[in-house]
Amino acid sequence: MPRGHVLLTLVGIPLLLYGVAIGAIYLRQESLLFFPAPLAADHGFGLDGVVERTVEVDGAKLHALHFRQPGAKGFVFFLHGNAGNNASWLTDTAFYRRTGYDLFLLDYRGYGKSTGRIDSEAQLHADVDAAWKVVAPEYAGRKKVIYGRSLGSGPAARLATHVDADLLVLVSPYASLRELAAQYYAWVPTAVLRYPLATRDWLPQARMPVLLIHGEDDEIIPFVHAERLQQLRPDAELLRLPGVHHNDIQLSPLYDARLATRLAAL
Repeated sequence: MPRGHVLLTLVGIPLLLYGVAIGAIYLRQESLLFFPAPLAADHGFGLDGVVERTVEVDGAKLHALHFRQPGAKGFVFFLHGNAGNNASWLTDTAFYRRTGYDLFLLDYRGYGKSTGRIDSEAQLHADVDAAWKVVAPEYAGRKKVIYGRSLGSGPAARLATHVDADLLVLVSPYASLRELAAQYYAWVPTAVLRYPLATRDWLPQARMPVLLIHGEDDEIIPFVHAERLQQLRPDAELLRLPGVHHNDIQLSPLYDARLATRLAAL
C-alpha cells in the first residue's frame, strides 16, 4: 500500500470511530442522562396523608405523589434527580409534617408510574409547567416553594422565571449540563448536547428569593457549580455542607435545619 494511503488509513479510521461515537452520544443522550425506575400500576406507597395524582400531558400521563395535611402553610413543588422514582424519593413525610408544608413530588416521563419517555428538553420543561399549573392554583393565598434536586435543579430554575412563588431551593445544582459534561467528557463538542439545561441563564431571572445547598465533597456535581451560580445571583444564600457528598445531602443536620428555618420564615 502506498505510504499516502497508509497515512490516510491511520488518520481516517480514528476519525471515523470518533464520528460514530459522537453520533451515538447525540442520538442516545436520554440513556446517558436519565435512569428511570418504572413501577407497577398497582404499586402502593403506604404513606399516611399521601395521595396519587395524575397530570395529563401531550402523549403521556405523569404520576405524582401529593402529601396533604390540615392547615398547611403552603406546599413544596419537588423536582427530583435523574434516577429512581417517587417511591425512592419519598420514604417518609416527617420533615413536611414538622414544617407544616404539603409536598407535590413529580415523576418525569418513564419514571415510576409515569408513562411515555423523555425525548427533548423542551418536552421536559413543558411537563414541569403542566404539573405546576395543576397544583399551584390549589394553594392560592398560601406559600409556594419550588425545589429542584440535582437534575431537577435546572427545570426548577427555569420554572422560577415565569411563575409566582415565595422561594426557590436548588440542591446540588449545576451551572449547566454542558459545563458539567465538559468536565467529564472534554472530547465531546458541547454543540452535540441536546440537553444544555442552562441553570446559569435562568437563575438571574428567578422571580423569588433563592437558597442554594451543596455538599463540598460532591463527587458528581462539583461544589464549584454552586459557587458559579451564586456569583450570577449574589443575593442567593449558599449553604455549604462540609464533608457532604451528592447522595447523602439529605442526611446532613445542617441541611435539615436550614431548610426548615427558611420555610418557617416565609
